[in-house]
Amino acid sequence: MKNDELWLTLAIVTVWAGLAAVYAFVPSLGMPGYVRVWGGGAIVFLVLAGMLFAVGRKARRG
Repeated sequence: MKNDELWLTLAIVTVWAGLAAVYAFVPSLGMPGYVRVWGGGAIVFLVLAGMLFAVGRKARRG
């Protein structure tokens, strides 16, 4: 179950990072402030993925 949660969280990281990149590099959107919002969200989910990975690794060791 933890492995599924890790992959789901990494997928969410990818989506949020992609949205941050779109907001950063598409000038017609004109929303540079949202880059920080989506980029911050990507970082939050990346941290969660790291925590899930660490907990899963610790659980396998016993």
